[in-house]
Amino acid sequence: MSRDLPDLAPLIEHALLDPLRGRQAVLTCCDEARHFGFAAVCVASRWVATARERLPPGDRVRLVSVVGFPFGAIPAPIKRAEAEAAAAAGADELDVVPDFGALVDGDSSALLADLAPITELGLPVKVILESDRLDPAALALLVEVSLDAGARFLKTGSGFGAAASAQQVRQLVALARGRAGIKASGGIASLERALELVEAGAGRLGTSRGVALMQALRAGGTASPNPSPT
Repeated sequence: MSRDLPDLAPLIEHALLDPLRGRQAVLTCCDEARHFGFAAVCVASRWVATARERLPPGDRVRLVSVVGFPFGAIPAPIKRAEAEAAAAAGADELDVVPDFGALVDGDSSALLADLAPITELGLPVKVILESDRLDPAALALLVEVSLDAGARFLKTGSGFGAAASAQQVRQLVALARGRAGIKASGGIASLERALELVEAGAGRLGTSRGVALMQALRAGGTASPNPSPT
């Protein structure tokens, strides 16, 4: 692979979403993100306050909290409360899992009622779409409702399904029609995959393999396989 490669660091959201990781892992994740100049750190709402200790307000590395992760199957008021708690703890952005049950039922009103109260908090919101599992009509509906609710980004998935693909990214780019950015997430374990996703239109890359990707980028090689769902 050629060494004349783009810098991926400003696109990477360094994810730590493994539930079996603790405080020190969160702090290390923040240190790595700052060292490599990543766009953001993405953690569970439980760890936002801890990450904020390491990344003080105004830090160039943004702090992202997931909400309703990973399935979104909680009542809307509880999801809103989690988003409020993450915002109060210092989150800069929110990655929200929508009510897929409402989507399956074709209930766009319930979907909007699930997402709009969170976007009203004023933080940039990315909606996690699980695009690999949705048929085209359901995906198109979820995209439209997400944008109506005020989402700034559409995210390919939680990382617990299929790996993000260039095809998924291109599909979301077409559906968004310039109204939102695209975040690819899940299985981004090689430099080739990361570059394919960016070329397809991803403006953010959510991965727990950010360090390995940067090492591969600098070496002009490939990152090792990713054992983590993100």
